[in-house]
Amino acid sequence: MLLGRVVGTLVASRKDEGLVGQTFLLVRQLDLAGGETSGHVVAIDSVGAGEGDVVLWAAGSSARQTEATRDRPCDAVVMAIVDSWEIGGEVRYRKTPADSEWAS
Repeated sequence: MLLGRVVGTLVASRKDEGLVGQTFLLVRQLDLAGGETSGHVVAIDSVGAGEGDVVLWAAGSSARQTEATRDRPCDAVVMAIVDSWEIGGEVRYRKTPADSEWAS
């Protein structure tokens, strides 16, 4: 599993039948300090994430293990919306009701 931030959406009016009804998100990978890396992915959303949310995502065969993606032609899936994370007892991120901001 990897950490990422949803930075946008993707619309595809023509797609494989197995992808009809799926929502596609553009996800930028995050490092442990919460900074965006240069890596990004288009992922199927299985949890109702939105732009700005910090999420857990998986790629490869693991991406086809959720109910939303089982037996579908996908290589990446958003499978959780992160509420908080800490490293060594230090809170690195906490989702706020108004916005997803990094803890100071």
